[in-house]
Amino acid sequence: MTPLLLIFTFVYHFEAGICEGLNNLYHRPGHDVTLPCGSGSSPHTCSSTTWFFNREPFPTIIEVAKGNVIQSSDRAARLRLNTDCSLLINSITAEDAGRYVCRQSGQSEARVYLNILTVSQSSHRDDEATLNCSLWRYKELSPCKKNSILWLDETGTKLVGEGDGYNVTQTKCVSVLTVKSQRGSNRRYTCQIVDEDNKVQIQADYTPVFTDSTDWSPLSYVMLTLHVTGLILMIVITVAVIRYSGSKKPLENNQLELF
Repeated sequence: MTPLLLIFTFVYHFEAGICEGLNNLYHRPGHDVTLPCGSGSSPHTCSSTTWFFNREPFPTIIEVAKGNVIQSSDRAARLRLNTDCSLLINSITAEDAGRYVCRQSGQSEARVYLNILTVSQSSHRDDEATLNCSLWRYKELSPCKKNSILWLDETGTKLVGEGDGYNVTQTKCVSVLTVKSQRGSNRRYTCQIVDEDNKVQIQADYTPVFTDSTDWSPLSYVMLTLHVTGLILMIVITVAVIRYSGSKKPLENNQLELF
């Protein structure tokens, strides 16, 4: 065996020995997520368990040390170590996306990549809305490939590029869908994350909200109130003048009759 091949083989076995496996998990905000720490862990081995978390551009932090959650962590209230040494995160947010590493004394290292999908509406007009589908992930992973984030309408039809009443663009791990308002009820759109084999990893539905053109602004209501108040005031004044004029003439006639 040549020295170069020997070195390559040694490095390969070394890497395989320290890292048991890679897990890519996909979730949405609000989910409770369990991150596995290898396999076959028992309650007795968790005392040597350490969980690391890294989210660029911030430095790596320790969330669990010697089987105990670090209470000074900002996420301590949402973290719990299970009996199999897996890490439970309650009610995840986009900021929980990143790389997690579990290390145990005398055992292989386990890495878990938590990817979080969010869909939101950034703007809307009377006849147009903009939806953003974002995949929050560990940046050192390969970038999101083109068309790995898909949009579908209610019929399941893929929306690609520019079409009748819509436009789709993707920049890195963010896909933007701009849609025109449809007659009747608002339509539902689905954002999907697919892998190289076009297998759906996760998806989320969203129904855009459009501003009703018949809706009035607060200023419009104020102006209407002022106009109505002015009209009522004019009517009251007119009626008062008429009544005053009508009551004045009979009084003059009565005075003439008395004399």
